[in-house]
Amino acid sequence: MGIEDTALRGREPRLLASHVVAHVVNGVEKSVETNQAMPAVVPLALQLLGPLTLRQNGAAVALPPSRKARALLAYLALSGRARTRDHLCELLWDVPNDPRGELRWCLSKLRGVLDAPGRPRVIADGDSVRLDLADGHIDAHEALDALHRGVATLPPEHLAGLAAHFARGDLLQGLDLPRSPAFTGWLVAERRRLRAAHAAVLEHWVRTLPAGSDTALMAIERWLGIAPFDRQAHERLLDALAASGRLREGEEHLAATARQYEAEGLDWAPIGHAWRAARQRHTGPLAMAPANGGAGHTRGVIADANAIAVPPPDATRRASLAVMPFEDRTPGAARGGGLGDGMTHDVITRLAKLRSMFVIASGTVFALAQRQAGPEDAGRRLDVDYVASGWLRRDPRGQLQVSVQLAETRSTQVVWAEEFARRLDDTFTVLDEIGNRIVTAIAGQIEMTERNRAVLKNPNSLNAWEAHHRGLWHMMRFAREDNEQARHFFQTAVRLDPTFARPHAGLSFTHFQDAFLGWRERGAAIEQAYRSAADGLMADEHDPTSHWALGRAMWLQGRQDGALHELREAIELSPNFALGHYTLAFVHSQSGDPATAITEVDHARALSPMDPLLFGMLASRALALARLGRHDEAVEWAQRAAARPNAHVHIRAISMFCLALAGRTAEAKAALAEIRTLQAGYGVTDFAQAFRLAPDVAALVHQAAGIVAD
Repeated sequence: MGIEDTALRGREPRLLASHVVAHVVNGVEKSVETNQAMPAVVPLALQLLGPLTLRQNGAAVALPPSRKARALLAYLALSGRARTRDHLCELLWDVPNDPRGELRWCLSKLRGVLDAPGRPRVIADGDSVRLDLADGHIDAHEALDALHRGVATLPPEHLAGLAAHFARGDLLQGLDLPRSPAFTGWLVAERRRLRAAHAAVLEHWVRTLPAGSDTALMAIERWLGIAPFDRQAHERLLDALAASGRLREGEEHLAATARQYEAEGLDWAPIGHAWRAARQRHTGPLAMAPANGGAGHTRGVIADANAIAVPPPDATRRASLAVMPFEDRTPGAARGGGLGDGMTHDVITRLAKLRSMFVIASGTVFALAQRQAGPEDAGRRLDVDYVASGWLRRDPRGQLQVSVQLAETRSTQVVWAEEFARRLDDTFTVLDEIGNRIVTAIAGQIEMTERNRAVLKNPNSLNAWEAHHRGLWHMMRFAREDNEQARHFFQTAVRLDPTFARPHAGLSFTHFQDAFLGWRERGAAIEQAYRSAADGLMADEHDPTSHWALGRAMWLQGRQDGALHELREAIELSPNFALGHYTLAFVHSQSGDPATAITEVDHARALSPMDPLLFGMLASRALALARLGRHDEAVEWAQRAAARPNAHVHIRAISMFCLALAGRTAEAKAALAEIRTLQAGYGVTDFAQAFRLAPDVAALVHQAAGIVAD
């Protein structure tokens, strides 16, 4: 018996479509994507959600009886782009005598139902085939397009309309092709994707409905039917039942949930906490609700839930991530233990070493994969914020293709996706390179998303994680006022969670900026930068940002050997820590080995090509090139650095010096004039005071300054 059947005994499940906002108003249908009125009769309407149906000008059209012809129609319509004939043959025909002949026959049947006089819709262009349905309406496309714009931004009536679409049933309900494994694999993946979208729609719609209302309860039941192990759905249902005084039903639901979770080896205790908290909120002092005879397990579960104190709100929350096993799509590949599994273990380990988020352990994600849980389902079962998933394929020519995407669990929105292709000349080197890119991209995208989300929240409602990311948003703007705002939010994060190392590193960065850019008294700022970094190291000595911040502070103090030691320690802890590699380059470019500086900065850029500190990476490379006498190259990199939107005056000064050393005096003088519009009276003394220049670099700077002054 499914959890949606046992959750609320005594109440018959109801069809969602009968309780949503009517989707046709005064005879005019509204698009759930735009909420704009559109004609009730469209030239062509294709319904993919539920049983496949086709209407032309409002009239039902009989589809070809061939299941493969209908599958071809649905596949081309949902993919929305041209496909090669070979691909379609491999998808639908499992080694028939004449797959291309069968494909031509199916296309002829589709032309008979789709094409109109003067309006062909089945387009065969050489070896490719596509459908031109620009004048048509496809329900699945409309739903996915609306979600792509952001489910959290949709008003309640849009969410209700989307829920009505999804309530028709699964994608292509009843249209399975057991003897076409490639099509079956595609259909399973698409059904998972659309079920996840359905759950996201119901979740966000429930948030807009009055708690305890019949519509809300019905929508939550439907939500649980799609995602029976989604903790937040259970918590919403229990809260609604407590709000309406239906304690017995709540206890029965909790007991059924506990049994189901225990059968799957999952922990139901947080749901028990939620039930106890809901009863406290809505009914005051806890009391055992009357139960029917024979409900011993129910009483035991409730007693267990009551025995544990309700935990306080989690001020120490961090972003959470599950990396699902990469599917190896190489023909003939074993189902486990191959390159896909190895890459998954590697990515999880490297992400965990960054210590910037909570990463689900390998054992758990592999166990879920063995139970055929898709990425979307796994994300809700584990109640994580993000899910990463992907696949790889090796072809006979020695080429490795890897595809990966990162999605938000609750909105199903893909926040990043990338494909990599490399020759497998050295398997381990190639996997290491691709793994580096994946890890850095995932960490960077999550951090950017969390920063942007924190900026939209009320500053007084932030937890430590959100306050930290609000601080990062301001910190990366490199303006004095933003630096002050960043410091305020980092201090808030430290106050809320003193054990969270990263806000300490952020505080150190703001003091570093004060000293480096001359915004405060230099000696005091250096001391505060060092003290904050040391506090971060005490909070978590295994966090690479703690060692990075300490290395930067020691550099300010003139302790170069100690700074280099801490920066190397940061990289040792996390080889994918791009800022560690960049700061090593920063130090070496001024007073160390310029060749090492170039190597480190190139590695940092490869790891994080869109980093907020990219201007510093480019400028460090330019300075190292100038030390090597490669002045024309130095100008190219320095000008790229100065063109970055958050480049400060010292970066512009490096560009000016490089121009002068390359003999481009007029441009160097123009650059100096522009710098002095930003900071009046800026000169070589300001630059030399900010940096720790080796004698050869100091000589180059003074030489360039002399050229500009002439």
